[in-house]
Amino acid sequence: MSALPFTKMHGLGNDYVYVDGFVHQVDDPASLARQVSDRHRGIGSDGLILVMPPDRGVDAQVRMRMFNADGSESEMCGNGVRCVCKFAIDRGLASANPLRVQTGRGVLSLAWIAGDDELVESVRVDMGAPILASARIPATLAGLDPDAQVVGHRALAGILREAVGDAAWGAMEPVATLVSMGNPHLVLWCPGVESIDLAQVGPVLERHAAFPSRINVHVVQVMDRGNVRMRTWERGSGITQACGTGACAVAVAGALEGRTRDSIRAQLPGGTLILEWAGGESSVFMTGPATTAFEGVWQPSCVVAPS
Repeated sequence: MSALPFTKMHGLGNDYVYVDGFVHQVDDPASLARQVSDRHRGIGSDGLILVMPPDRGVDAQVRMRMFNADGSESEMCGNGVRCVCKFAIDRGLASANPLRVQTGRGVLSLAWIAGDDELVESVRVDMGAPILASARIPATLAGLDPDAQVVGHRALAGILREAVGDAAWGAMEPVATLVSMGNPHLVLWCPGVESIDLAQVGPVLERHAAFPSRINVHVVQVMDRGNVRMRTWERGSGITQACGTGACAVAVAGALEGRTRDSIRAQLPGGTLILEWAGGESSVFMTGPATTAFEGVWQPSCVVAPS
């Protein structure tokens, strides 16, 4: 691969390397994602996002492909798609407002607001309706109907607790909720998110046999009915500063379990997202910032293999 221009961007610290796929072709994005994500030998990021022309016949202005730090491709990234909007609008790849972005979840509509510098500052994303049927998460639990919802589920929580052990499970409640926002999420509740050893719990739950496509793991503390605190172990990337689709899943889980209102503020390590969900088949709306950190040129010759 020749030298490749890139832009480092983040949504609340959930950072990715962005490449203009309108101009540059990336033949092996999985390998490139692993290289650039390395925080010691690469650029450092939670993954790689390609901003590309939409597929023929798709009613969208741009397409997003997202790769985790381990090279696996994910369907969606809420923080990432806000930055895709900023990338496309700020560079003149598109001008529509709302912007339509093709993702692995489908085509999403993003309404953006520019700052005083006329660059995109904040984005409100129509994330689509949550997916709750267990087979579509996907989750495999003995005796569970494929169309059944896994909401406040004690049996699943018991299985997961056994996998991580009582000490690691700690003060987490004995219930688990599953939500897909085009990618799978496990929501667990606790009285204090800092008390959970996410580095120990996260990788075990991510790869548990109940989740054939692996899963994103969120530990959540309800501050009051309009505010939650959460921490995330992201599938394929580990602990991250924020997870947009995860915050959406938490909003849905909280509403379904009667813990929170239909509009909440989710406090993540990297900052705050605003989530709205009216219930049923209505869309979840997520509002948050999109930030450019820096631009550069990736030189493959700089890669040094670990000894």
